[in-house]
Amino acid sequence: MDDDLVRRQLCVTNPEGLHARPAAKLVQLANQFQCEITLVRGSQRHDAKSIMDLMTLAAEQGSKLLLEARGCDAHVAADAIEKLFVEGLGDLDANPDDA
Repeated sequence: MDDDLVRRQLCVTNPEGLHARPAAKLVQLANQFQCEITLVRGSQRHDAKSIMDLMTLAAEQGSKLLLEARGCDAHVAADAIEKLFVEGLGDLDANPDDA
């Protein structure tokens, strides 16, 4: 179905929140899919394929977000994005001595 809608609850787990580097990873991943991908926080909706939209999210550690993916590859996209969040948006495996 072209109009599949998938929703997932996500939590920002990395200590630095959704700052520039993890936002860029998320945008890069989201742009691999054809479906529309939106992150919802409160009443605000943000395009997950836009770095500017994600930077305005200001999602710190512990923030709860709703992922909405709509389109032909929505399930695959939601799975991949959920995995990225569970893995700390690429920040949890960073070596603290590199800072």
